[in-house]
Amino acid sequence: MSAPALPDLPYSGAITDVAGIEVGHHTDSRRPTGSTVILAREGAVAGVDVRGAAPGTRETDLLSPGNFVQQVHAILLAGGSAWGLAAADGVVRWLEERGVGLDVRFGRLPIVPGAVLFDLPVGDARIRPDAASGYAACEAASTAAPAEGNVGAGAGALVGKLFGAQHAMKGGIGTASVKVGGVTVGALIACNALGDVLDPDTGELLAGSRTDDGRALRDTRRSLLRGELPKPLLAGTNTTIGVIATDAVLTKVQAQRLAAVAHDGLARAINPVHTMSDGDTLFALATGRVALEDEAPGMTVLSTMAAEVAAQATVRAVLAARAIATAQLSIPAARDWPQRQDGRAR
Repeated sequence: MSAPALPDLPYSGAITDVAGIEVGHHTDSRRPTGSTVILAREGAVAGVDVRGAAPGTRETDLLSPGNFVQQVHAILLAGGSAWGLAAADGVVRWLEERGVGLDVRFGRLPIVPGAVLFDLPVGDARIRPDAASGYAACEAASTAAPAEGNVGAGAGALVGKLFGAQHAMKGGIGTASVKVGGVTVGALIACNALGDVLDPDTGELLAGSRTDDGRALRDTRRSLLRGELPKPLLAGTNTTIGVIATDAVLTKVQAQRLAAVAHDGLARAINPVHTMSDGDTLFALATGRVALEDEAPGMTVLSTMAAEVAAQATVRAVLAARAIATAQLSIPAARDWPQRQDGRAR
């Protein structure tokens, strides 16, 4: 599914600007949850960095530079907490049916790491992404710019929950890309952060915990520093997950480093970030279409690009989101909050 027009959103580009990358979403019609798949059918060197204290992940150990597997064929992002990891089974089946995977003599084994976020407070928590959801996301995958906001892994995402979900705002999924010296770096971020989201260029709060009357942003950072006490939280009930992709030729060590520095972008756009109740996880994919020759950007520039697109995609995730209402919660979004007339948060 390609993205609808979203006026007034800052930044541009998409992770699918990276050659060799496709993205597909499946959004469950029964409640806000879903799966997002990032396909690299020809294989991509991959790395991962987990900064949140309560991650829900699959196949991350094999991405360690010292381990055997060199390439992956897809990354799964999903809602549903740990139950949502089942969606990866559908991705594996879809790829196997198309002969994509690591040759293990007895068949081709698709390598599909993944990460999940906790979106169970919105709607019936018994409805979670499953193998059929992962398979459907693959069926929808293309090289078009992916839809953003309330779709796929971002369908049930909320942000600003430190003072209770009733004061939260809608999170979502967003994408962005930059190109320097012939090399492209893109990001796809599903933002379900415990903290607030802010504009990394101006520091302006965009979405997050609202005041008790629901009419203004509380500013979680300043509230905590004033001594206000957060609501008790379960570990892992939040989490921002995503993928950084580049068409550069990278080693596994370099891919892991790219995933690590991309977290700097999350730290610019989310505050607080990487908390005990977040499972923040970023993957890096390198499709290897552009050699890092003398005139091409090196790792310092690529790292700067990765942090930049991670921050940009996080901003787009909340500004593309729309309000939702369930039997338990009514959650406004930055773009359609009554106080916002220009598509930007105030």
